[in-house]
This record gives sequence, structure tokens and C-alpha cells, in this order.
Amino acid sequence: MGKITTLFVRKVLGAADEKVDKDAMLRLVGLAPDSPVDVSHMITDSEYYDFLERTAKADGDGTTLPLRAGAAMRSDDYGAFGLAMKSATNLRKSYERAERYARVLTSVSTYEVEQVSEGAFMHLHREGERRLGMRLSNEATIASIATFSGEISTKPVKPLAIYFKHPAPASTAAHESFFGCPVHFNADKDALLLSNDTLLTPNKLGDESISKFFDTHLESEISRYEDEAALDRQVRIQVAQSLSEGVPMLSDIASHLGMSGRTLQRRLSEQGYSFQTLVDESRRQLAKRLLQKTEFSLVEIAFMTGFSEQSAFTRAFKRWAGQTPRSFRIAAQSK
Repeated sequence: MGKITTLFVRKVLGAADEKVDKDAMLRLVGLAPDSPVDVSHMITDSEYYDFLERTAKADGDGTTLPLRAGAAMRSDDYGAFGLAMKSATNLRKSYERAERYARVLTSVSTYEVEQVSEGAFMHLHREGERRLGMRLSNEATIASIATFSGEISTKPVKPLAIYFKHPAPASTAAHESFFGCPVHFNADKDALLLSNDTLLTPNKLGDESISKFFDTHLESEISRYEDEAALDRQVRIQVAQSLSEGVPMLSDIASHLGMSGRTLQRRLSEQGYSFQTLVDESRRQLAKRLLQKTEFSLVEIAFMTGFSEQSAFTRAFKRWAGQTPRSFRIAAQSK
């Protein structure tokens, strides 16, 4: 089961209106109303989603609650993580730090910077059932990234577009007003799309030496979470090594790791993963690396990522990346 920092609970309640019994909501997740904010204090993802659903129901306008929560986030709220992000020399490097160090805030979400022809996507990847609480959390996270970006960059940050996998609310006017750009629901990704100019604009406090200091600090912090994440990494590695022989069975991967299929499935579930999700992610990551870094043909890459034919690979890649493998390669190798 995944973990999420209680900092986000505090921020959501700070943005909620007076109709919400905030003390009761804090107790719902095991926090005393007068307890200090502690970024390292985690709750389970299920507890957090329950909290979001109840708070949104009690709020006068639950639809905009995640936007208000995202608008309230400040880099200083994140402790060393926020300072490392702020001190990165530009927004792209800030996002790349989020890719590496997000585990100090949550074990549920990961981030990925994907270069495309018009700029880059800042992807939010989150495992689990797409219940209302997760949808609210995804919106709050994307809103937080937008707010945070505007705070640390030397120029106003206006995304080119915002994408959410879940269906649109009854009205999307508040979302489009908040982000200042088109907001696409029922998309194949949860992400912000930003221009290259925006990503390469210097940050206000960008300083390479300070940034390296906080990198060292965060490496130490994240080491506390590495053992918990080790199993999913082992599965991804084993899957990637097996794909040229076809998509591996769960029982085969479990055997390589010295456990039964049932044990592997249970342990992955406890960490908020499913075997199929890890297989899909391994195939996606391997395909992107091969397209970016090698000259293998598309037929060869299809084979190496476990597809029996190129057409099936192309369909899957379009679902993963929103474009064909050929278009992705051209854009990636032109940079």
C-alpha cells in the first residue's frame, strides 16, 4: 500500500471552506488538530483518498477544492525537496529533480519529463484504482506543479495544455481559468505540457552549488525509502531482460526473484502496484530508450519489447506516448 505525506492533508484543509469540520478531518487520518506540520509523517493512499472524498463532499465547491489546494502550495512547504527544486538552474532541471526525489513525499506517484517537438510533458504517474479521491489528488498535484513553477521561475509560467485521464466535471471553466490554457479530460495522460522556452527560463534562486548540496541531502533522505521500492525495481529489471522472448508470466518473474507467484502478487499489491502495470511501464520505458538511443528498426524494437508484430507495438506506443514511434524518434533525435 502506498504512502503520502500529511503535508497535503494540511494544505487541502487550509484551502477548504468553513463548512468543513477541519479538526474532525485531521482526526480521520490520525492527526491531532494541534500537532505540528511534519512532511515526513505519512498516511496510506487509501486514507488520503478517503479524506479527499469526505472533504470535497463537505466543501461548498468540491470541484474547485483541488485547484485551491494546489494554489496554496509553496516550495518552502516541501522542506529540502522544495529548496532543491528552487535552486535548480531552470524549470526543466527542477522537474528532473522531482523525477528522482518525489519518493520523500509519496510512494504512490512518480514523475517523468518527456521531450516532444513543442516542448516537454511533465507527467504524473499514479498507480491504483481511479476512484474519486485519486482524481481529486491528481488535479491537486498538477495544480501544485503549475503553482510551484510560477513561484520559482523568473518569468510567468503558462502551460501550453493540461491533461487528465479522468472525465471532466460538470463545468471546466474553473480549471481553464486556473491553468490559463486548454484543459483536456478523458486524455491518455495526467500531465502538463510546457514550451522549451518556459522550461529553459532561469529560476529565481538557481544556483548550481546550492543545488548540489540539497541533492546530497535528498540522496540521504531517499535512501530510507529505497528498500521499500526495491521489489518493484527488481520486477521491472527482470521484465525488461525477458521481453525479447515475449511478455513474461508473473510466475516466471517470481521464480527469478526466489518466491511464489502468489507471494510476489501480494507484496506488489501491498506497495500499491500490479504486475501488469509494471510490465506495461517496463515496455514503455525500454521502447523510449531504444528509440532515443539506438538505430534499431521499428520491427526490431517491437520484437525487443515483447510484441509479435510492429503494428501492435505502434498501437501500444501511441497509447503510451500520444504519438507514433517514428514521430517520437524523430523528435527525440533532433534535440
